[in-house]
Amino acid sequence: MTASTLTALISVSDKTGVVEFAKSLHALGIKLLSTGGTAKLLADQGLPVTEVAELTGFPEMLDGRVKTLHPKVHGGLLARRDVPEHMAALKAHGISTIDLLVVNLYPFEATVAKPGCTLEDAIENIDIGGPAMVRSAAKNWEDVGVLTDASQYAGVLAELQADGQLKDATKFALSVAAFNRISQYDGAISDYLSSLQADGTHSLFPGQSNGRFIKLQDLRYGENPHQQAAFYRDLHPAAGSLVTARQLQGKELSYNNIADADAAWECVKSFDSLIGETACVIVKHANPCGVAIGVDALDAYSKAFKTDPTSAFGGIIALNCPLDEKAALEISKQFVEVLMAPAFTPEALAVFKSKVNVRILEIPLPTGGESAAQQGRNLIDVKRVGSGLLMQTADNHEITLADLKVVTQLQPTPAQLQDLLFAWKVAKYVKSNAIVFCGGGMTLGVGAGQMSRIDSARIAAIKAANANLDLQGSAVASDAFFPFRDGLDVVVDVGASCIIQPGGSMRDAEVIAAADERGVVMVTTGVRHFRH
Repeated sequence: MTASTLTALISVSDKTGVVEFAKSLHALGIKLLSTGGTAKLLADQGLPVTEVAELTGFPEMLDGRVKTLHPKVHGGLLARRDVPEHMAALKAHGISTIDLLVVNLYPFEATVAKPGCTLEDAIENIDIGGPAMVRSAAKNWEDVGVLTDASQYAGVLAELQADGQLKDATKFALSVAAFNRISQYDGAISDYLSSLQADGTHSLFPGQSNGRFIKLQDLRYGENPHQQAAFYRDLHPAAGSLVTARQLQGKELSYNNIADADAAWECVKSFDSLIGETACVIVKHANPCGVAIGVDALDAYSKAFKTDPTSAFGGIIALNCPLDEKAALEISKQFVEVLMAPAFTPEALAVFKSKVNVRILEIPLPTGGESAAQQGRNLIDVKRVGSGLLMQTADNHEITLADLKVVTQLQPTPAQLQDLLFAWKVAKYVKSNAIVFCGGGMTLGVGAGQMSRIDSARIAAIKAANANLDLQGSAVASDAFFPFRDGLDVVVDVGASCIIQPGGSMRDAEVIAAADERGVVMVTTGVRHFRH
């Protein structure tokens, strides 16, 4: 079968590139069929096009709800050319084969994303005939090529122009893409409708969850070499998220690299370089082991590294500012697994040219606005459990000075308030139980992931001692309340002068009294940041 004997049915909601594509098909001698608005558009461009209503002998009806649901359409798509009985049935009923289907669906996802979208708007944008045709063509992929997105036009056209027909591998790939698109479309409809409440509002958690993710790559292995793994992204990823990264050099990312890189990137994004918070975050095994803000990239990195040089070895480094040559030269002195920044100067990249194993990721920071989604953050967090999922709104809560409540007799100085806010921001990204000592815009000791909060406090102090960092006058953040005064006593004994914690313990009064007794400042946030 050659291009000049083919028939294409074109019915698209999104008209992007369709006129040029149809003109190219016509130039190859391919017969054009179309529906309603698409047919008019093509005819207005001088293309010879047969309307589906003329083919079927039935007009479009019910405000366009019924156009292509007809045996002359689906018979032409579904008939197997290698089955004589199929071809005889077509001949007996006067049905011609359709060899190429070009369909994109009513814009349901875009419609429901608009503020003020009503149920009626949503329902009217549920495509019926389009998905039915796509399924028919995709099922019969050996005989029919099906295109569901304008991005496919160029490749298909090039193959038709070169060979006069589509290769089997191409048709199969188009079929898979078509079924994926139908799955995405039906999932979006299910998500929307099953989240609808009786009062017309929508629940964050629909009655059925339909995850839709696109595989970016297979990974060499998972957390351990005996585990298989792959990396997926959201169907519509947010700008500034890890999955949008462009790898500029280095080995393929591993499963653990990706997990740690995400932890570092999410933490560094919480600092705003536009207001002077030029930040560096160093992560090891999903926990920040050094975080600092500085006057430039070099200053921020040097302070972050100073927190825990031992743990920083082989760590993941993220900056929220372009990396220049000065910072690159300093970073290159250490063994680094992954280095991330919004941009890299040519001189900085040249520094790492000889270190071919260093994975360098460029991720432009989002600039869309203040919402979590606009900052490239997840809105929902998901954790897999046995045969199920735990879902929750993501911990995107931020606090300001106005949110702090001073609960001790001693009042904080402006410098202490800044240190407390910095410590609190870091503690949010440290595994629970978390205790973080900070001072002068840098972490001094980080205690993470312990079963006992008092053990986290002791470990943080040991980390600081190992790095020869002085904790006198330091600020301490605890991600949850102190259940007893003993944890407070540990941090004060090693030099803390001010503490930030959520509050809410049965023994708050006892802990606050201990702070007054020890002559330190304590402020509460009213918000807990458990991170398991």
